[in-house]
Amino acid sequence: MRVRAPRLQGRRWLNTGGQAPDLRGKIVVLDFWTFCCVNCLHVLDELRPLEEEFGDVLVVVGVHSPKFAHEGDPAAVEAAVERYGVHHPVLDDPDLAMWDAYAARAWPTLAVIDPEGYVVAQMAGEGHAHGLAVLLRELVEKHAGVLRRGDSPYVAPAPPEASLRFPGKVIALGEGFLVSDTAHHQVVLLDAELAEVRRYGSGRRGFDAESFAEPQGLARVLAQDYDVVVADSVNHALRGLRLSDGRLTTIAGTGAPLRERVPVGGTAQELSTPWDVAWWDGRIVVAMAGVHQIWTVDPTSGQARVLAGTTNEGLRDGPVTAAFFAQPSGLAVEGDRLWIADAETSAVRSLSLSSVPQVSTAVGLGLFDFGFRDGPAGEALLQHPLGVGVLPDGSVAVADTYNGAIRRIASGVVTTLAEGLAEPSDVLVDGDTLVVVESAAHRLVRLPIPTGARVDAGAHTVRRPTTDLAAGPVTLRIDFTPPTGQHLDTRFGDPTVLTVAASPPSLLVSGGGTAPGLARTLELGAGEGVLSVSVAAAACDEGDAVFAACHRYQQDWGVPVRVGSGPAELVLDLRAVGA
Repeated sequence: MRVRAPRLQGRRWLNTGGQAPDLRGKIVVLDFWTFCCVNCLHVLDELRPLEEEFGDVLVVVGVHSPKFAHEGDPAAVEAAVERYGVHHPVLDDPDLAMWDAYAARAWPTLAVIDPEGYVVAQMAGEGHAHGLAVLLRELVEKHAGVLRRGDSPYVAPAPPEASLRFPGKVIALGEGFLVSDTAHHQVVLLDAELAEVRRYGSGRRGFDAESFAEPQGLARVLAQDYDVVVADSVNHALRGLRLSDGRLTTIAGTGAPLRERVPVGGTAQELSTPWDVAWWDGRIVVAMAGVHQIWTVDPTSGQARVLAGTTNEGLRDGPVTAAFFAQPSGLAVEGDRLWIADAETSAVRSLSLSSVPQVSTAVGLGLFDFGFRDGPAGEALLQHPLGVGVLPDGSVAVADTYNGAIRRIASGVVTTLAEGLAEPSDVLVDGDTLVVVESAAHRLVRLPIPTGARVDAGAHTVRRPTTDLAAGPVTLRIDFTPPTGQHLDTRFGDPTVLTVAASPPSLLVSGGGTAPGLARTLELGAGEGVLSVSVAAAACDEGDAVFAACHRYQQDWGVPVRVGSGPAELVLDLRAVGA
């Protein structure tokens, strides 16, 4: 059965001069994304080569469907399109109308529409570039007679005028500061008055001896042939910067994203969107946002090793081998404790170097609960924090990014130090003031360290449609079809892994945990909650059985469910191709 693509409509169009684009006779890829989601940012990079190769017949349309309340703000959406270099039309979908119309369940989701206006494929998660390329070539050949070539609907917005452009992180450096000028792809030295002194990096987006690609975290490292470690996020690398002459070296990473699951204690050559770095216990510690883990890197050899996290996305405390993170994005060191801004769970976590290293949560409830509320830490709420810093009294300052605030955690209580900021992404102490990276205002600001004032602006839960399921046994099935030219390689066992959990835990009577396979029987209890499902599958290229390249496909879902009178089957699409 052929399915007509629902008509695209939303609050407004970006990158088109404000007009709805003419998509007749074009192959269209809809990219359902939200700017908090690191997997969505990976897909933006995966789509760029396809946009170049098929530019005269393909139109990628980003459908921005927000997860967090802040992501529904029109100015924030516009800033994100600029920040991440999105060079195709974007439909602003604040009420998730298009998300619902296309039955999206996860960020990111891709839908492919042929030139006659029919949906021919839909897939969730990242890593689909190869399959998309194969499908696009097939569509070009099949629809050669009706394809309309040329006439891209993209209209470039006016470039901003700012000395910094979406700065990310800051560190103190002698009498001044060093800041990552993220969207200018540079690192900038500032004096004590926050005035520019020198720039490092060519300013071109690239991976060479002179260039960065959206640098983020910074850390001072001594006794090396470089002075500063830079988390070169889109290059999936750590770079060493020598301040005296600007010499740039690669410490770890290959420029390509990690595609393998690496357990705690394991090593890897590739990294995955390193967002922040710190010097801790004689090592470089990395907030590896792309795989939801904390890593360490040897500053001399460059050997990268996983310290904590399983790659499952979520909030779970305990031993480092079992803990879940969700896009860790900020780090701060306090003795033998590492503080972590865990962005997607709107949480602040910590990792202690005890005899059995443990992860614990100071503030935060999970992937789908957020807000702006002070009070006891067990009740307080944040919204997608990106930065943390330790204050002189040992309390913790938090760059509460999507609330536009600086928060403080002290003695189990959360207060608010400052409000009205434009996406603060980092904070550090300088004497009796805070230096705050106000990212969406393209600047750094100084704030006095106040005592704090109580805030309660309410709590939020991410809005998604509720799925009704039957009480008792329910079959969970993941639909996964390897793209043309690939196959599931079972020579060494099942190349898939499925993790299931629930919030509250009582929702899932049995069937939880991690095991191979794409199907499982779950026993559900009564009530409502969120079923958390994470799947990974490896498919290998056809050809030489020993040396064929393999590809990893992974996606996480948080499915709100109501147990009662619904069906006894839940089907989630990792990659589903329609006729």
